[in-house]
Order: sequence, then C-alpha cells, then structure tokens
Amino acid sequence: MTVDELVVEFALARIDNPGLDVEEIAALVVGRAGPDDMLEFASRNLATRDELRGSAFASAVEYVLRTVLKLRDDVPD
Repeated sequence: MTVDELVVEFALARIDNPGLDVEEIAALVVGRAGPDDMLEFASRNLATRDELRGSAFASAVEYVLRTVLKLRDDVPD
C-alpha cells in the first residue's frame, strides 16, 4: 500500500468513525489492511525507528499514525 493509499484509507475510516481518536482510527486501518500490509507497515516503522516497539500490530499502528501526523506536520522527521 502506498502512502497516498494509506492516507485515503485513514481519511475514509475517520469519516466512517467520527467518534474515535486518531490512534483508534490507525488501528482500524491496520486491521482492515490485512496481515501482509500490517507486516509491511511494521517493517517500515522498524526502518524508520531502528527498533521494533511492541507487537507487529502495534508497530504497524504506530507507522500509520506517524505517517498521517507527519503529513499534517504534527510530528518532526
């Protein structure tokens, strides 16, 4: 999944679930993406952070959240 596709998935999930916070939305996106994309997100997070923090699912959620927030300029590089 490309970053653009990821952002679209996040936006659609947020529209469908307006009461959830951004971390819960990121978890929904990872859950919907499936195991292959979850591992891809976790590996991207590992490449960015040089460490795997928590399970593959938690690391994938962190990647999705960091990607979306980075695009909003809320997270430094």
